[in-house]
Amino acid sequence: MKRIITLVASSALVVLVAASAPAQTARVGLWARRMQAQTQTAVPAGTRVISNMRYGDDPRQRLDVYAPPQAHAAPVIFMVHGGAWAFGTKTARGVVENKVARWVPRGFMLISVDYRMLPDAAPRAQAEDVARALAFAQHHASEWGGDPAQFILMGHSAGAHLVSLITANPAIARQAGAQAWLGTVSLDSAALDVVALMQRRHLPLYDRAFGSDTANWMAASPLQQMHDRIVPFLAVCSTRRNQSCSQAQRFVDKAVSLGSSAKVLPEDLTHEQINEQVGTAGGYTAHIEAFMRTLSPGVASRLSN
Repeated sequence: MKRIITLVASSALVVLVAASAPAQTARVGLWARRMQAQTQTAVPAGTRVISNMRYGDDPRQRLDVYAPPQAHAAPVIFMVHGGAWAFGTKTARGVVENKVARWVPRGFMLISVDYRMLPDAAPRAQAEDVARALAFAQHHASEWGGDPAQFILMGHSAGAHLVSLITANPAIARQAGAQAWLGTVSLDSAALDVVALMQRRHLPLYDRAFGSDTANWMAASPLQQMHDRIVPFLAVCSTRRNQSCSQAQRFVDKAVSLGSSAKVLPEDLTHEQINEQVGTAGGYTAHIEAFMRTLSPGVASRLSN
């Protein structure tokens, strides 16, 4: 038996997409409409849901907690949604449902995060929001039954860029009060090398996110912000997209050269499927869990359940 949670999509979503350049409207608009249609999320019976915890004063600075019944020292998957840095929601079915169904019954906690959006906050400020949310979640994890020392960062699309950015430059997280985490799973970011991305032909959505100032490109680029060894990193990329896997490989190559444990996981899935199918039975989820097992004995033992 599953518990059904009703969710409300933002009415601002359609306005944002309609105002976008025609070249990106068809692709991004379809994704936005799909996300709006996802108004119900099923979670396993007994799951404890704590909604809209405030980690800041802005209405977007909220997070949701999905915890096992009687959770104690649960490892935490800290999930950051995508949406071209301009839309999206922590409650979307593709962000939450399969991940909760897979991992909460195995003793994990999942935390899903919202953050400020364009035009109110540029990607670097969004990364600072994610870092602030991480610090808040770590501080309160024990109250919810989680282990603050057993966090795994995960993000999709724009969210993958944001978790990759604070992984590459952990000072962003430290300045927000966050402590170290176990590892990071980046789900199909095509913005790991923002400098190279902006110097080639690209979708207009990237101009809206990163502008024309090369200093902003550098500040928001995970590849250029990485100067030292990082936590273990898995870069999932869609082989059906231009630049996604090539950027992932450049990021991983640099991380390895700095002494990090990092790898690329290419998948023959669409950009949306890269996110939606995490947690479903099969080889894709098994590869992600194989990476997770390497992060700590506690994580490995839960995945053996």
